Amino acid sequence: MKLIPRTKLIIWVGLLFIPVSVLAAVLPAATGPGIGLTVGFLAVAIFDAVVSRKLLTGIRVTLPTEMRLSVGRESEMTLSIDSDAARVKQLRLGLAFPREIYSANQDLVTELPEETPHSMVAWPFKALKQGRYLFENCYLETTSRMGFWFLRRTEAARSEVLVYPDLFRERKKLSGLFLNRGIGVHALRQVGKGKEFEQLREYLPGDSYEDIHWKATARRGQPITKVYQIERTQQIYVIIDGSRLSVRNSDPRSSKSANMDKPGVEDFTTIMERYAAAALVMGLAADRQADEFGLLAFDDRVRKFVRAKSGKAHYNVCRDALHTLQARSVSPDFSELFTFIATKIRRRALLIMLTNLDDPVLAESFTANIDVISRRHLVLVNMLKPAGAQPLFSDSLANTVDDIYRKLGHHLQWRHLRETEKHLRRRGVGFCLLENENLCTDIVSQYLTVKRRQVL
Repeated sequence: MKLIPRTKLIIWVGLLFIPVSVLAAVLPAATGPGIGLTVGFLAVAIFDAVVSRKLLTGIRVTLPTEMRLSVGRESEMTLSIDSDAARVKQLRLGLAFPREIYSANQDLVTELPEETPHSMVAWPFKALKQGRYLFENCYLETTSRMGFWFLRRTEAARSEVLVYPDLFRERKKLSGLFLNRGIGVHALRQVGKGKEFEQLREYLPGDSYEDIHWKATARRGQPITKVYQIERTQQIYVIIDGSRLSVRNSDPRSSKSANMDKPGVEDFTTIMERYAAAALVMGLAADRQADEFGLLAFDDRVRKFVRAKSGKAHYNVCRDALHTLQARSVSPDFSELFTFIATKIRRRALLIMLTNLDDPVLAESFTANIDVISRRHLVLVNMLKPAGAQPLFSDSLANTVDDIYRKLGHHLQWRHLRETEKHLRRRGVGFCLLENENLCTDIVSQYLTVKRRQVL
């Protein structure tokens, strides 16, 4: 329990001690009554502190054990207050919100009802960044009986807040896939015949000679044809780069105009978090197409690996694996990553890599090691388009010498990415630069195109 003097006590001390001191200096005969008055006031203040010291003793505050919410969505934390005796009428509450959780209320003042010892208080807030946040204490404050002191106490109250990526906006862009129940694997038009062997049957006029099973034909003495079906269940893996280049803000314009008085979600969203949201949307799309979905996150080593499966329970496992994942300021190790993939993922799968190759050294390491997996798996490499990366004469907004040099730098960056794309395409690996706003939509479109054309 801590005692803090209120402004009321300070004002009374000023109004009493200063005149008494001046009066004692001018009229020595008034020194005795002045000292008596001062001592009497001090006794009253001390008495107020003594009789009020146990006001907060019988008050207990309980926080919800666990809360789950999405980034940027308004929510509220319900505090349960239990009071043994109605000795406190007004209570001030405080919580240590981290920087990534914004609340317009730094503290809450509530009136405790006299008719019941139990009350509830709702504290509104909004999470700005995904992750796991822990609240361990709640801070209580009330005034003494005579109003000269603040009484403060720390109440042990533990609560865990789990913040997940917000997929509402991304799913809204893909409403045709997620809201229309008529769209699914049966409504997806397939190009060409199936590639998965189903059975053997007798030859029929019109069958292609390529489909004849010659060994069965020789064994039975008549033409036998192989029948194929469209492969329904395929494995899809999203590989997320959580290294140093993913620490950057996904929207550079928001970091320049950040308002720390009222921060927004864009001020805290990193490239890796955009990749995590895209991976979860991709998981929903794969589940709608009856495919198996898996995850892999890496930086200088493999951090998370969830083997491809299907179902709601598996999706929850993927979501829990991603919401605490944060980018680290280390360089990625592509050699170890590709070796891990070649060892752990034996069946041919679609690998959608979300990485950053705008560093020439990292791009060279990537292209030098990609052959380890590109011969077995279908690899699609995606990255967010760097701000300003475009050909030199794409626009005429170059008014100063600094603008010219800046445009030259952007042109060199664009040219390097084009060369990286050519190197990867020679190895059968797709490469795309995606806009931040259309990241999830474009990735799902790539997946559906592969599904429709049966490239996998």
